[in-house]
Amino acid sequence: MDKSMRLDRFLADMAVGTRSQVKEMARQGRIQVNGATVKKADTRIEPGRDVVFCDGQRIDYAKNEYYMLNKPQGVVSATEDNLHETVLDVIRKNPPRTFEGDGIEEGQRARGPRRKDLFPVGRLDIDTQGLLLITNDGDLAHRLLSPKRHVDKTYFAKVEGRLPEDVKERFWNGITLSDGAGLMPAKLEIVTPLEKEEPRGIQEVLLTIGEGKFHQVKRMFEAVGCRVVFLKRLSMGSLKLDERLKPGEYRELTKEELAMLEHV
Repeated sequence: MDKSMRLDRFLADMAVGTRSQVKEMARQGRIQVNGATVKKADTRIEPGRDVVFCDGQRIDYAKNEYYMLNKPQGVVSATEDNLHETVLDVIRKNPPRTFEGDGIEEGQRARGPRRKDLFPVGRLDIDTQGLLLITNDGDLAHRLLSPKRHVDKTYFAKVEGRLPEDVKERFWNGITLSDGAGLMPAKLEIVTPLEKEEPRGIQEVLLTIGEGKFHQVKRMFEAVGCRVVFLKRLSMGSLKLDERLKPGEYRELTKEELAMLEHV
């Protein structure tokens, strides 16, 4: 099987420039392959075997990239937006975090995203923070988001109001939203309950759902007379938010995390 690809595609995939820009770079003698200057952008190379430099910087090829982002509030889960900062803006302006024993090779530690075709897997509301997977692996994204697979997602929420005494049972039995939409069973754990004499207040909860309807978590609590004032996603399937990541920080997935995602 031919593993080669055109030089202009290789460099365009790695966000060095568009194919027309790469063609001009080659014409100007700014690209070297295996130590020799290459002036034809349609030259075929084999990623992983041939060594490519552009403007003196080595360009390594990555077919797929996987990043865990602790999405901050105020940032939209999109590849581009005219009004707000996007999650891709966040990861492209800063290098990834690394931690002792994370399995990332030393030479990769300061390297940021290389692919130009990264996207967030699913969406978090602009005022929601927490776990967001950034990748260019469309097959994995489809498996994680497919309604047929019911991949569990767990959220930590601060809820204003008094939750009904039977709220756990109502959520587990599949609550109906105000628009008549019926939901699948959801697991609710109340972390900090209100005192009985408190008519209203803030309760902290953990909620696990197996689907992802529009504003679902907020609408579920609205359906029982409460309001979400803070929301953070903690996990998606086997992938759990690394609590060492501050909002706005990200890191590459480890080999162990990737291996577990292969079974989704």
